[in-house]
Amino acid sequence: MKIKGKSFNNFKRNTNSKNNNDSSRKFQKSQKKSSMSYSSNKFSESERNKNSKYTRSNKNNPNQTGKKFDQNIKNFDKRPKFFNEKNCEDLIWGKHSVLSVLERERPINRIWCTSEIRSSEKFFQILKDVKSKGVLIEEVPWSRISQITFGAVHQGIALQISYSETVSLKELITISKEKELMPIILCLDGITDPHNVGAIIRSAEAFGCKGIIIPQRRSAGITGTVAKVAAGALEHISVCRVVNLNRSLQMMKEEGFTVIGLMESGQMNISRFSIDSPIVIVVGSENKGLSLLTQKNCDYLVKIPLKGKTSSLNASVAAAISLHQLTKGFYKETS
Repeated sequence: MKIKGKSFNNFKRNTNSKNNNDSSRKFQKSQKKSSMSYSSNKFSESERNKNSKYTRSNKNNPNQTGKKFDQNIKNFDKRPKFFNEKNCEDLIWGKHSVLSVLERERPINRIWCTSEIRSSEKFFQILKDVKSKGVLIEEVPWSRISQITFGAVHQGIALQISYSETVSLKELITISKEKELMPIILCLDGITDPHNVGAIIRSAEAFGCKGIIIPQRRSAGITGTVAKVAAGALEHISVCRVVNLNRSLQMMKEEGFTVIGLMESGQMNISRFSIDSPIVIVVGSENKGLSLLTQKNCDYLVKIPLKGKTSSLNASVAAAISLHQLTKGFYKETS
């Protein structure tokens, strides 16, 4: 059979090939669609994993930090201001090491211990004896001691060594009155920078001051940094650590001392101030100055006049200027 010059067999063969081509094209299109849908599903899944906070990769990644870990790091860095890695040289930790220092009765600034250590048979009595001598003992949690010792194995107790022997307030009053008719004693209120404390002690000894009063709390102790900045002055001046600063000022008043507070907004110019009596000069921190309660316990509040645009002086500089001004009439110049 022929149709328009072509045989029926040829026509049948051509139609079959055309149908095969159409089906192959349909199959290819369906394959493309399936592959596209697979890739899009894969992409969306990967995107979901990227945006998810709780993926398996995040759990296994040691560098991935969560909120709790970040918070722990921040808490770990909350150490007292007067502590740094250099001041670690003044610290001793561990049961046997601390016990050895306590038994030798070396001068100590403060002790940190857990409640378990403080109530233990080995440390209870000896810590009680040390506290009666004026050493500050703080009962703190385990984590706080870890912060202070920068993560060392402390066994629940640590202490800070003092680089100078301390005297009681009564002893300081007696010593100062024996050496001078009108002695000057310097008192520090809330000065936590050991460099400032060391510089103040150096100036105080140079101007003939007979003693330094330092609170046990919120103040730098007599650390290695303080001793270094003081440049040997600690060997020639008495240091007293007190628990209650304002009670100590009241006691000084009862013993005939006049308490003078150094303040930026003082009532009187220090260059015009003069008094014939033993003096206690109270110097506050550069940021906060004298506390309100300390101001109330001062007989006079004096200021250093400043002519420039700078509104305040460093605590150690202010102490040196005030000592120079107030000791003019007390001590005769030596040739």
